[in-house]
Amino acid sequence: MNHFVKGNPNTCIGCRTCMIGCVVAHEGLDIFQMDPDEYSFNPKLDIVKTATISVAVQCKHCENPACMGVCSTLAIKRVDNAIVIDTDKCIGCKMCLIACPYGAINMVKESKSDKVVANKCDLCIGVEGGPTCMRICPTRSLTLETEESMETLARKKRVETAIGLSQING
Repeated sequence: MNHFVKGNPNTCIGCRTCMIGCVVAHEGLDIFQMDPDEYSFNPKLDIVKTATISVAVQCKHCENPACMGVCSTLAIKRVDNAIVIDTDKCIGCKMCLIACPYGAINMVKESKSDKVVANKCDLCIGVEGGPTCMRICPTRSLTLETEESMETLARKKRVETAIGLSQING
């Protein structure tokens, strides 16, 4: 099972710290010395913020990803427990963006060139400690879901259902 980061709208304050941490994790601290007009700030997640709710939205690393199925250049692949985009192979056709049911893919101009490529969460593959967004969130609104955590959640829900049914049936 692929891993994914889950956001909790009950604790997210919409501060966007996760977005900054994501960019720093992928681009390095050099971004703070760059001219903001010459740098494209491209986090691999987004924050949905309304008057009543805010939460991070990012790739769910689906088991059968629609984005990977429509990619004509095979730029989207499974690496370890994540679905990642090889930007060298990406031609910017936007089919993955259209296919993603979560709106977790966007198109960005690479900072190294004028090439437009697909951009999405890669679970910080190669970054020590795993997803930076999760580790840097001041309210701990983001959690990494794994096979074990999903099985624990399913077990808990089964118990809650059994208790609820026993109370109904008296």
